[in-house]
Amino acid sequence: MIKPQLVLDIGGVLATNLSPLFWQLLAAEAIVSEEQLYSEYKQQISERLWTGQITEKQFWRWIAEYTPNLTSALARSFIDRCLLPLPAISEIGNWNAVADIHVLSNHLPAWVEPIITPIKPYLKSITISSEAALQKPHPAIFDKVNEQLPPDSFVLFVDDHPKNTKQAALHGWHTLLADEDGRWVSQVLPLLKQYSKKK
Repeated sequence: MIKPQLVLDIGGVLATNLSPLFWQLLAAEAIVSEEQLYSEYKQQISERLWTGQITEKQFWRWIAEYTPNLTSALARSFIDRCLLPLPAISEIGNWNAVADIHVLSNHLPAWVEPIITPIKPYLKSITISSEAALQKPHPAIFDKVNEQLPPDSFVLFVDDHPKNTKQAALHGWHTLLADEDGRWVSQVLPLLKQYSKKK
């Protein structure tokens, strides 16, 4: 029997989102306001960072133009402070007993490594935007994940952004929107088991 497939985002699902804390911490070291720093980031570098067109090193070099006194050690500590495991991490083993688990995230591998490493034995595939040269909600990154799933399988996708769940639904996936309070976590296992019973 083909197991159901569970595809999970990282930010807002398995770990806290970088924003807004990351930008607040950077702004405290910057020569411009948080609003200006974030606006410049979105206009100049955001898409290129998440699709791997620039490296992490180039990102920090860009940040340094606004935060000349920021040390690399302090900058890295900001990432660690902002990317913390969420309660869903502790459920991975339970979910794995019922479903194959995959990760699909707009991120940098080095940044999410502390989150991914402890659960790696449970993961069938890991698709990170900066490695795939695509970011959600682009349809092609969902196609990329689809290639790694068994044909005609039940897919449950969890993400905290409606634009991403909408695209997943267009691919025929079932979706669950992750709320900030984490109420979604208790819904995953019943949904997976419900599919298993049908089969």
